[in-house]
Amino acid sequence: MRFIKNVLAAIGLVTTILVVGGYIKAQLIITEFDRQMLPTYRAFAEKLLQTKDPGNAMVLAVPVKTGLSINEVKESLKSLANTENILFVGENHFSQHVESVTGQPYRYVTLMSFCNARIGRMMIDYNNAYAAFMPCRIAIVQGQNGELQLYTMRLDILLHGGKSLSRELHNDVSRFWQSLQEIMYGSASGDF
Repeated sequence: MRFIKNVLAAIGLVTTILVVGGYIKAQLIITEFDRQMLPTYRAFAEKLLQTKDPGNAMVLAVPVKTGLSINEVKESLKSLANTENILFVGENHFSQHVESVTGQPYRYVTLMSFCNARIGRMMIDYNNAYAAFMPCRIAIVQGQNGELQLYTMRLDILLHGGKSLSRELHNDVSRFWQSLQEIMYGSASGDF
């Protein structure tokens, strides 16, 4: 009986040491992460659980005010981007590509690309993988019922999802993300 007590005590001691050691190690690792990491991933997880679709959790979707034409939205995006010193660098007429391949009409989808070369260079200098986020795209998508919606990749996880970025990079990407959101909301309501 005494032997069993000693074995159980030893198992308890080892378990306690491992738990405490793991906690300390986790705390040391977490201090390297951005302070907004947990709220950022929590918001992502909540959206994922709500919609059950990772695509919805990764994008910002902004409905366009009824009555605005596609051309008005496109011109508004370009104009507002220009006022924010963000360069319009191209457009991919996705629906035209679909129609040419399938021979069938397809609802309107276009991908408009925007960039700030200075911030883009800083991102790639920080981590080559960040090139995959560039240029930032705003998709104009016509829904099944003709309604328009704007979509772009959320930059929250890039900003807050890992170790803290340098202060300059964090501030510049934060301002860019804020500008991108303002451009989308402004265009969706018809601002120029």
